[in-house]
Amino acid sequence: MKLFSFWRSLATYRVRIALNLKGVTPDEVIDVNLMQGKQRDESFRKINPMMAIPALVEDDGTVLFESLAILEYLDETHSNPPLLPKDPKARARVRGLSQIIACDTHPLIVPRVREFLAHEYKIDEAGVMKWGNHWHTSALKALETHLQSPQTGRYCQGDQITMADICLAGQAVGAAYFKADLAPFPTVKRIVDGLNTIEAFARAHPLKQPGAPASV
Repeated sequence: MKLFSFWRSLATYRVRIALNLKGVTPDEVIDVNLMQGKQRDESFRKINPMMAIPALVEDDGTVLFESLAILEYLDETHSNPPLLPKDPKARARVRGLSQIIACDTHPLIVPRVREFLAHEYKIDEAGVMKWGNHWHTSALKALETHLQSPQTGRYCQGDQITMADICLAGQAVGAAYFKADLAPFPTVKRIVDGLNTIEAFARAHPLKQPGAPASV
């Protein structure tokens, strides 16, 4: 198994957490430096034409892409601990919370979007940061509201870590980068603070990866 990764990638952060929780160690981790545009290299475009990470390549050559799809694949092939509840309604809620982050928010702040805003619309760094802060804060407001549900427990769905918690951990890291304060969202902050004490999450953190700076 090969994992195409970059320390700063929040989507890859999700996959690293899942791999850690499942006790799966890739045979090789291949760095794709997003800041240098390596995702656009022809060699990587053959792996993922979307020019985005993560990508997970199994030993038989099967290429898996998109973080939520990879998380569900890992859950189906390595059943313990499960990342989705058994109850259909609970599963739908976990998927919904996950998609608020991975589908509605994260795609708006990835490098290719920030670069397009800067190059095509001449938005300066402060404007790009304001853009990222806006979308992170909007998502945090929605997540905090959803997490007022009695279905929320120690984690997003009861007291078992799910895919939603994996996504929430990444949302918190992205929020910090764009200076979106978690303090107004106490339930989000409580859950994230708890997740950050778990070894599988802490070891996967972007700042713990090769090539990462001491701080951002």
